[in-house]
Amino acid sequence: MNITNCTTEASVAVRPKTITEKMFISMTLVLITSLTMLLNSAVIMAICTTKKLHQPANYLICSLAVTDLLVAVLVMPLSIMYIVMDSWKLGYFTCEVWLSVDMTCCTCSILHLCVIALDRYWAITNAIEYARKRTAKRAGLMILTVWTISIFISMPPLFWRSHRRLSPPPSQCTIQHDHVIYTIYSTLGAFYIPLTLILILYYRIYHAAKSLYQKRGSSRHLSNRSTDSQNSFASCKLTQTFCVSDFSTSDPTTEFEKIHTSIRIPPFDNDPDHPGERQQISSTRERKAARILGLILGAFILSWLPFFIKELIVGLSIYTVSSEVADFLTWLGYVNSLINPLLYTSFNEDFKLAFKKLIRCREHT
Repeated sequence: MNITNCTTEASVAVRPKTITEKMFISMTLVLITSLTMLLNSAVIMAICTTKKLHQPANYLICSLAVTDLLVAVLVMPLSIMYIVMDSWKLGYFTCEVWLSVDMTCCTCSILHLCVIALDRYWAITNAIEYARKRTAKRAGLMILTVWTISIFISMPPLFWRSHRRLSPPPSQCTIQHDHVIYTIYSTLGAFYIPLTLILILYYRIYHAAKSLYQKRGSSRHLSNRSTDSQNSFASCKLTQTFCVSDFSTSDPTTEFEKIHTSIRIPPFDNDPDHPGERQQISSTRERKAARILGLILGAFILSWLPFFIKELIVGLSIYTVSSEVADFLTWLGYVNSLINPLLYTSFNEDFKLAFKKLIRCREHT
């Protein structure tokens, strides 16, 4: 999301980059771009080619991967060229298109994280009822809503930028934050409101999961070994909400029903399990869930918070930053598109199997 205030940054002296610096920067950024393309393409291919992954929750993951792939294909390459060349060489029209696509795709990527968190929140707090509502149509509506909001956040500058007539063509391609109201509107809509929503949702998800773990751990098991194994399996499935499934499944909603049922099983006096062991297992799962949630939230916040803090202080003319700092913070945000496919699929056994299948197919071709 290449949103900077060119009127304030113009006052900051820019030192030309040496050949060595340009080579190092370009190689680093090309590597990030290539990995982003590869990982998100792998997620899309895995979902499209694996029938077991054809679930509404995974459609949201696929849409996120498509959005992050668009960032890697349409936004990152031109950003690399712009940074290395120290000036914009592609004319006014291309600049306008690039900036609009940049803002839209990055905002859409962030909002996807919101709807994924919302989907998981509903799945764990209202499992049985939401299992019936969790359809492909509902997932498609959520994706359409995300793109619509992203367009409404990123498009307004086109209305006041389109009246400019620049001759000769501009050497800089940045969005001017002459409208303070828009600066506040865009940063709130693209980041601060989604961040607040994500924090609230994952906080409630964790506590709901913790409550279910504790109820499951304190409930008595049936003495029948096969039934006991089935209930234990269902309990483990709760971690799927965090993409940390210990077993292979892509749609945990049916298992949530088993969890709620198993919680209501009346206690048996001849329960062979040890309460201490059940409590230890419950605590282990809670720590694992907390660790994964920490990774998801930490990666998102570390990637985008510095950029949007900079956007506010620069857009409100509180402080100016150099182009090097602005570029670094912009690419720190882009890196989130590289991290997303790792965080949202790496802990899911079905995705792991799908990736292995893709690698084997690749080796045989």
